[in-house]
This record gives sequence, C-alpha cells and structure tokens, in this order.
Amino acid sequence: MLHDVNFHIRPGESIALVGPTGAGKSTVVNLLCRFYNLSGGRILLAAEDGAEHDISACTLHSLRSQLGIMLQDSFIFSGTIMDNIRYGRLDATDQEVEAAARAVRAHDFISQMDMGYDTVVGERGGSLSQGQKQLLCIARVMLCLPPVLILDEATSSIDTRTEIRVQKAFARMMEGRTSFIVAHRLSTIREADVILVMKAGHIVEQGRHEELLKKNGFYAEIYNSQFAVE
Repeated sequence: MLHDVNFHIRPGESIALVGPTGAGKSTVVNLLCRFYNLSGGRILLAAEDGAEHDISACTLHSLRSQLGIMLQDSFIFSGTIMDNIRYGRLDATDQEVEAAARAVRAHDFISQMDMGYDTVVGERGGSLSQGQKQLLCIARVMLCLPPVLILDEATSSIDTRTEIRVQKAFARMMEGRTSFIVAHRLSTIREADVILVMKAGHIVEQGRHEELLKKNGFYAEIYNSQFAVE
C-alpha cells in the first residue's frame, strides 16, 4: 500500500527506487505497468507534444508498447534463441536480432552454442544460466528500444562477473531513455539522476546519491549497513 506518493520525472532521467523489503518499490513498478490498477490518484505520461495522458485511459497495448520491462524473473519462451529475442519486435530481421544481441554482449555465448541463434530452448529456458536468460531478455528489449525502461531487481540473482556485463548492457539501453530502476545492490544506482527512498509505502527522501549520503538519513543508514556487511 502506497501513501501520499508524489513525484515528477523529466524525460530521459534515470530514477532509482530503494528501500527495505515491503517498502513499496515493486508496487510503484506494478502500477506503472498497470499489472494492477490504481485505487486512487493518477499516473500521467507526457507525449512528445507535451500533452499529459492518464495511463488509466490508455489501452494496455498502447501503454506497454511504450515500456521495456525487465523483472526479476527473466521469461524465456519455448523456441529458438532467434525467436526469443525477436519477440521484442516481430518484424525484425535476423541481422537486427544479431545486432541487438551484440549490443548487450549476448552474442558471444550464443555463437558458442551448437546451433547458434537456431538453438532451441525449452519454456523457462531450463538449459540456460540465469545470466544468459537475462542477457537474452535485455537483447529483446534492446531490439524494440521503447522510450521508458523499467528494471525491477534485474540483477538480483546473478554472479558479480555476469552482473558487470548486464550493467553495461543496461547502461547502453538507458542512454536517452527514461528509466526506473529497482536495485537490491545500492552500488548499481549511484549515477541515477533521482533516487527515491521508500519506507512503509512512503517516499521518505529523494535526491542524488551524494546528496542523500550528506543528509545522513535513512538512505545513508541502509547504504552504510549494506557495505558494512559486504
């Protein structure tokens, strides 16, 4: 449950949502994607002409065509590697699919598979590592390059070496796009334009990383405790 949550994001900014489990971070993401509807308040999206549109008045197809969504669970469909990436834009050529894979550094492991891009994977991608599945899903988003990216704990279950590759892929995708990032590891959001610090459904602080550390408030508390453990 969210309480009096109010924020304004300019086009092209990167926004990080941080806070303990149950703070409301994923709730914000679910509402943005309309996985469930608002019970009060409004979410407005600005069009290129400056007009603002209430997402509740948009069709789901229209809304989600503007979003590139990477959640904690990377969904892989039964079919070839090529088809899994092409799901991001069905009219993409083989060359465009490969270019997207190269851009997010997925091409190397794909080319090492017996059938390359024609390798068939089962539903949920059981034959792939978690990192490989995530890179395929990032390539899928890279192929369609929507104006808004939503990354919800997208690196929470992969090893540090793979995370570095994934973060580089994210950085390339985020250039010039409005991005919402829910991060478990706070080291990944230091460069965000705005950090929204959430607690019990409220935004208790907001600002850039260095500003929030200087305040020595809740963000500084969770940041310092995380690195004390690490």
